[in-house]
Amino acid sequence: MKKYSKLIIAAIVALIFIGTFVFLWQKSQPKEIVYNEFTPQTDSIQKTTIITGKIEPRNEVNIKPQISGIIAELLKEPGDYVNAGDVIAKVKVIPDMAQLSSAEMRVRLAEINLKQAETDFQREENLFNQKLVSADEFDKTKMSLAQAKHEKIAAQDALEVVRDGVSKSNAKASSTLIRSTISGVILDIPVKVGNSVILSNTFNDGTTIATVANMNDLIFRGNIDETEVGQLISGMNMKITIGALQDLKFDAALEYISPKAVESNGTNQFEIKAAVKLSENGKKIRSGYSANAEIVLARVDKVLCIPESAIEFSGDSTFVYVVKGEGKNKTYNRTYVETGLSDGVNIEIKKGITAKDKVRGPEIITDDTEK
Repeated sequence: MKKYSKLIIAAIVALIFIGTFVFLWQKSQPKEIVYNEFTPQTDSIQKTTIITGKIEPRNEVNIKPQISGIIAELLKEPGDYVNAGDVIAKVKVIPDMAQLSSAEMRVRLAEINLKQAETDFQREENLFNQKLVSADEFDKTKMSLAQAKHEKIAAQDALEVVRDGVSKSNAKASSTLIRSTISGVILDIPVKVGNSVILSNTFNDGTTIATVANMNDLIFRGNIDETEVGQLISGMNMKITIGALQDLKFDAALEYISPKAVESNGTNQFEIKAAVKLSENGKKIRSGYSANAEIVLARVDKVLCIPESAIEFSGDSTFVYVVKGEGKNKTYNRTYVETGLSDGVNIEIKKGITAKDKVRGPEIITDDTEK
């Protein structure tokens, strides 16, 4: 029994040894290399670039008050359309006490001067009627009275402006009424009723009451890398795709390329602007939408092309492997070709091969685990 057990164990060991040897021998055998093969096709090739940016109005105006005070009433809301001159808000004036006191003092002085001028005029008029003073002296007194009257009116207007923000003589041009300076859509009203606002001056930019823009004149603003900016020219067409409106595409015309680069994330970027040509669906566009612009940098039509993966680059030269023969007699001849425009997938072939040739592509990789 022990003798048979030893024979069985020896047979198993021998089988394992032989199986391992056969496996290693099969692994050591050279595999047949199979390549993709392509036939040159006549097609159009274009090189494009995608620029990210946003849509914004060409003219966006911040409406600021002409007088400091408190918002008393808002007559419009964001999204409303306004014409130039329409009232957006009303401001209640909080007068400065020093200016108010000065204006009141000016009114009192003007009243005193007016009373004195009236008294002098009456006296001179009586003397003039009695022919005791010359006409010249009487005219001077008459002029002084007129000046005193105008001074009182001016002082009263100044007091009303300081106290109320508007006077009777300039009620139509009241600075307490905040009016739109352009026609367009109100994009934002950052203030609320009760907020304090200040006018623009040399030390302060002033409080923005509303932002108004013409939404019928939009531009695309984006940045392009310095490696591609040299291929752009003013007037180039581009396709605008808005992220929030994937189904809509708009045409645009390039109209501005910045002469100076701005460094962003270690690369030099140039700002560009393009005028957006609105269609019937242009009303759906809102200011600030993120958008992508596709620009065709170069294009060739009806040219011979092959997949770029079939090209071998060697220094400044390019080569392909032309297929000769079939089956086991198949060979690949390395051939110099002159290339042209590439779109990253296909590349133009100017000379070196014809449409009747067949070229070798990349190796077909098989997954041994599936066997």
